[in-house]
Amino acid sequence: MNVEIKRVVEAILFAANRPMTSKQLQQVFPEIEQPNLQDIEDALESIKEDYRFRPVELKRVASGYRFQVRRELSRWVSRLFEEKPPRYSRALLETLAIIAYRQPATRGEIEDIRGVGVSSSIIHTLLEREWIRVVAHKEVPGRPALYGTTKQFLDYFNITSLDELPTLQEIQQLDSTLDAMQQTMQVKSEEQETTEQIAEIIEQLDEAAEQLGKIEPTLEAAD
Repeated sequence: MNVEIKRVVEAILFAANRPMTSKQLQQVFPEIEQPNLQDIEDALESIKEDYRFRPVELKRVASGYRFQVRRELSRWVSRLFEEKPPRYSRALLETLAIIAYRQPATRGEIEDIRGVGVSSSIIHTLLEREWIRVVAHKEVPGRPALYGTTKQFLDYFNITSLDELPTLQEIQQLDSTLDAMQQTMQVKSEEQETTEQIAEIIEQLDEAAEQLGKIEPTLEAAD
């Protein structure tokens, strides 16, 4: 592997403010010095290995390769930024999930699945975030837009393709696990409450015994 190519590729990825594909990295080199794509791929694999135990990793997403902070450290790095990440409504996330799993989907089809209407602001927000796009128009009266997800959607969720999304079966299993956890937490809470009640009773008994201990010597003295 050419060490100089590796150094250049690493520098480009650090300086870039977006993911870059192997082809895009290749095109940064002057035409007469352009390495072949295999050399670029070899450099990327070597860089990825170099960062295997570092707090920063080289990650491949849908749009290409990028350096990013490892997920387990993100909560610390986020403290550097005053601006908090936006919180999205359940309705927006449900709409996005339906598009991701059922795409292409029309607004009407999304509403049929959710059982309620989808506001224009939700669609506008998803389009503005570039998480969805109009991929076609359905050949029915009115020709409603068909929505699908984008590369930006994949990049944001740190995956390279829709195949990496959890299956619906896995989601159902997760729901069951969460339900079981909630039930366990409820039982634990009830157990803790019972334990606290017992502790309170014991404390009251101790106080009563202490008071009784003070009374008994007085009675003996009176005898």
